[in-house]
Amino acid sequence: MLITDAQRRARLARRHHLATAAPDVETATAGVIGLHSSDPASVYLAATARVAGFTNGQLEDALYERRSLVRMLGMRRTMFVVDRDTAAVMDAACTQALAPGERRRLTGLIERQGLAADGAAWLREVEERTLAALVELGEGTATQLTPLVPELQLKLKMGEGKKWGADVGMSTRVLFMLATEGRIVRARPLGTWISSQYRWAPTATWIGPLPELDPAAARVALLRRWLYAFGPGTLRDITWWTGWTQRDAKTALAQVEAIEVTLSDGGTGYLLPDDTATVRAPRPWVALLPGLDPTVMGWKDREWYLGAHGTELFDRNGNAGPTVWSDGRVVGGWAQHPDGNVVVGFLESVPTRVDTAVQRAARDLTARLDGTLVTPRFRTPLERQLVT
Repeated sequence: MLITDAQRRARLARRHHLATAAPDVETATAGVIGLHSSDPASVYLAATARVAGFTNGQLEDALYERRSLVRMLGMRRTMFVVDRDTAAVMDAACTQALAPGERRRLTGLIERQGLAADGAAWLREVEERTLAALVELGEGTATQLTPLVPELQLKLKMGEGKKWGADVGMSTRVLFMLATEGRIVRARPLGTWISSQYRWAPTATWIGPLPELDPAAARVALLRRWLYAFGPGTLRDITWWTGWTQRDAKTALAQVEAIEVTLSDGGTGYLLPDDTATVRAPRPWVALLPGLDPTVMGWKDREWYLGAHGTELFDRNGNAGPTVWSDGRVVGGWAQHPDGNVVVGFLESVPTRVDTAVQRAARDLTARLDGTLVTPRFRTPLERQLVT
């Protein structure tokens, strides 16, 4: 069975709520499984591109009042905003596997640097007191926690003997360890919607305890979500997006009874067995997506929607910058000028109707930002060029 690039673009357009807007932030988030949150502004801008009449208050209500969405560590050690059900699946399928290695490394540092002879016992005791302090506070920052748990003020030397060596606060490592194990989550930011400094809260009191899921079953559940949202995709796409080994990915593919399909480039992709019907192409559409948007970061093999534009739109570490889309393809990028205006740069020739629609979208986004300056956390060549 052949799945053409045109069909992949039709699926992307409809299921990622880019051609037809989602009614709310929860629907938009589920459509792409989760919104990348390494750059806090990206979450809001990704929702802006997908939700009809979106306002920041809608996302803040979902995150901090109703808590139907939560910000957690997930695939590839990356922060995501996901719904509660996906949070449990993501945690069991991806995040939990990181915890043993993180604990060994941190325990080793504690012992080698002379903070405790038994690093494991010391760490467990500090973690429990930190968690108890958070329960007492409800939510809090590292600064608020250190008077209650003085050990969090200690420093660890990282990268000794290397050019990048630096001192890292114990609070940073302990809080990351607790987050990796799903025991705490990032709560409200200290500043505005573009702030990357968060308060922490116990998971059990913030959204309720995460159900204990079998990791293998969770991988199957996560793969079902991915294949519906991003399929067809290659094995390389799946292992890159999830961070799984090929063995785990192949096992999950077998358990969902995924079917092999042929892609336009002759490669092999996978679909859910009940998802082979042709998806009707939507009307022409354009979108301005932010850096690290889940759509542009959804696959490792990107030529079918990115073309040859990768070097201009990604940094050297593989982080995507702001992109301009037309009918399921990336045709350029955008940036916000220091005067507040959103400016666009095309990387290929586009029809007049696309140019007109993109310029309109840029004006709408300028109005939406209303003077708030948003600089992507990961700068890319085209984005830098557009703001000079």
